[in-house]
Amino acid sequence: MVLVDRAGKYTNFCSVSVDDVEGGRLAASHLLDLGHERIAVVGGPSSLQQVQDRRLGAELALGARRSDALLLHVSTAALDIASGVAAAGELAGLPDAERPTAVFALNDLLAIGVLQGCVTHGLRVPDDVAIVGYDDILFAAVAAVPLSSVRQPRARLGRRAAELLFDEVAALDEGRPHTHEHVQFAPELVVRRSSQPDHPV
Repeated sequence: MVLVDRAGKYTNFCSVSVDDVEGGRLAASHLLDLGHERIAVVGGPSSLQQVQDRRLGAELALGARRSDALLLHVSTAALDIASGVAAAGELAGLPDAERPTAVFALNDLLAIGVLQGCVTHGLRVPDDVAIVGYDDILFAAVAAVPLSSVRQPRARLGRRAAELLFDEVAALDEGRPHTHEHVQFAPELVVRRSSQPDHPV
């Protein structure tokens, strides 16, 4: 068995994962670079390791700037569109002086929900609220406002997981030792119009 999208905490299995701390840092750094000083990090539940890591990355980005920027954590019961819509309603209800000008949604389904909720409440994306998601699913690029997102190298994850699995099977068949590997890939930020209005994509 090979664990996919899980860090190598379990020494008795091979694993492949993405550096979610770095992904969170990329997303928050992008929003900070654009001048946002009130950023909401939307997503939950907090028991999920990916949620913890992506939040930590955003916090590290903020800490590295030594600025007056603020992070507002908005916890959700699930990582789905409905939770994103609800989070947008919560943010829209804040006074103008307190409302975040940017949202880092911890996956793209949440980001799409936040986008829908912002439109419903009369908030323009990205003029009033910039949005960055995570995973770069197919629908991110074709949303009403194309979503900026942190992309995971899905094909490389799957290929490496298969290679590790086949190697372990071969080792068992041949009676040779197998050393479990824990492979971690780097994510990349894909910028679109949801965070940068003049972006061509």
